[in-house]
Amino acid sequence: MRQDWFDRARFGMFVHFGLYSGAARHEWVQNYERLTDADYRQYFDHFEPDLFDARAIARRARETGMGYVVLTTKHHEGFCLWDSAHTDFTATTACGRDLVREFVDAVRAEGLKVGLYHSLIDWHHPDFTVDWNHPRRDDDEAAALNDGRDMARYRAYLHGQVRELLTGYGDIDYLFFDFTYPEQKDGWQGKGPEDWDSESLLAMCRELQPGMLVNDRLGIPADFVTPEQYQPTSPLTLDGAPVAWEACQTLNGSWGYDRDNTDQKPATLLVQMLADSVSMDGNMLLNIGPDGRGAIAPRDEATLGEIGEWMRLHSAAVVGAGHAPFEPPREGVYTRRGDRLYLHLFTWPLGHVHLPHLAGRVSYARLLNDGSWLRTTDADPEQVASNMTPAGEAAGTLTVHLPVRRPDVLVPVIELTLAGE
Repeated sequence: MRQDWFDRARFGMFVHFGLYSGAARHEWVQNYERLTDADYRQYFDHFEPDLFDARAIARRARETGMGYVVLTTKHHEGFCLWDSAHTDFTATTACGRDLVREFVDAVRAEGLKVGLYHSLIDWHHPDFTVDWNHPRRDDDEAAALNDGRDMARYRAYLHGQVRELLTGYGDIDYLFFDFTYPEQKDGWQGKGPEDWDSESLLAMCRELQPGMLVNDRLGIPADFVTPEQYQPTSPLTLDGAPVAWEACQTLNGSWGYDRDNTDQKPATLLVQMLADSVSMDGNMLLNIGPDGRGAIAPRDEATLGEIGEWMRLHSAAVVGAGHAPFEPPREGVYTRRGDRLYLHLFTWPLGHVHLPHLAGRVSYARLLNDGSWLRTTDADPEQVASNMTPAGEAAGTLTVHLPVRRPDVLVPVIELTLAGE
């Protein structure tokens, strides 16, 4: 039952915000540039999120057609956006604000589901051991840095902070842990479920927030799986059974604000990715990285605005929709909601689109953007094509007749009412 809202929402917003936002060089900047705590301290000392407006972020998510929002409470750098009793490496210390509190209140006020991200990794904590993901892994004295470090103490810290988040902010709908990497690499051992005591951590989540969804990155089975920065090609299964999943995607390849990264995905591609995910019974979690002052970057705002306008007209084909057991035409993908079948046309054909196995099964067809009726005909396998008459479609094919001019929307959608269903 706790998954019902997730399956219905289909579309959510990820928000990556932290000290790396001021560095403006990717959220892994401390790792990529092998920065020490002393090197990194300048971003803490100059953390001034005067333009971080949780209400504006939540409103932007709702207006984009999203049903839930997920905020990074702590990323791998260890900086906490809430008033943690376990450390002073927090937003409360840096700027006097509990940004998690502001976020939770704003998202609830917009009628959206509340999601929290929490990193299992912590490069700032003195007991978190150096491994192949750690910024200090290439130091001459890297191995010696682990002398005296105690992962048991770090586990207690990790569990204590998760308990704070799950007891101090009311009902939480979704928790995204990140991430487990047990393999060995470059002479360093990674970290697996035993390093986090994942079984106990998940049990605590179930006890404190029994209605909350938890992702798969503790390294043990949980509620949903999280393919990142790629699109699956079919509905996901485990041992032959379907699993809930969510494609985690960025606007430009970076999760945190990356000022000089202009590899922005066009809104049309992102809508196609969303439709593709829903067509395979998945969700899409689309990320924004507010800038160093906490504002949504203008380029991100523009893209979300375009998607929001598409969702205003086409949300019925996404929200509450899912996989349709029909063979789609080459031009696009299907989603389905009840007796409505939605064809998302990634390419616009000339005059007609031919739908296999749907002859006699559709009572009405229309363009979803303006509700305009579309003529349909069943294929006649006896008819022979001529120089002016198309034919040759297989028996059982439904042909939908289209205007020559493509609708002026990111992705046109045809709504088909299934007869007798």
